[in-house]
Amino acid sequence: MSTYLAEWNDLADVKDELAARDWFMGTSGNLAIKVQDSPLQFLVTASGRDKNKRTSEDFLLVDHLGNPVEETSLKPSAETLLHCAIFNKTSARCCLHVHTVANNVVSELYGDQEMIVFKGQELIKAFGLWEEDAVLRIPIIHNFAYIPQLAIEFEKHIHSDSGAVLIRNHGITVWGNDSFEAKKLLEASEFLFQYQLMIQQVKSY
Repeated sequence: MSTYLAEWNDLADVKDELAARDWFMGTSGNLAIKVQDSPLQFLVTASGRDKNKRTSEDFLLVDHLGNPVEETSLKPSAETLLHCAIFNKTSARCCLHVHTVANNVVSELYGDQEMIVFKGQELIKAFGLWEEDAVLRIPIIHNFAYIPQLAIEFEKHIHSDSGAVLIRNHGITVWGNDSFEAKKLLEASEFLFQYQLMIQQVKSY
């Protein structure tokens, strides 16, 4: 671990912050951070672990295909192939995937439209959209149970080194140039989702 201790601690710190917000219900969610570019190697959360606790077995090192690099009894998170798609296609260095009530409800409400659109919201600036009439579109894809198929559909929406994709009733995945940017995009997305749900509730009165 000594060769990637900095990345390990960086990802562990992010995990602790997100756990404090109860964003890892029932061991759901997964995180990844790049350790090196060539050959590609990254740390990813181990499957089935309690992410509210910090242990020496929280993450494992995997390669460009999502296979463990070192001898281990741990299994990579189920959605590791989504992280592979991001790291193989972009220069992003961190990916975060969480299931929250807000992002699941939003993905269901807007799933048939295959996206949710935000305009005139201050928090879209987190995505680098600073123009007054800027529009943020977050795609929503079908929740394929077969992860390789899900990864193929997911990859169609990877167009830059930072971004976000909702999986219908399966949570959001964000990625960025480092853990700070990825967490910023995740926080902004969750704020926007909660705002959208609350404004709809107010309008229904």
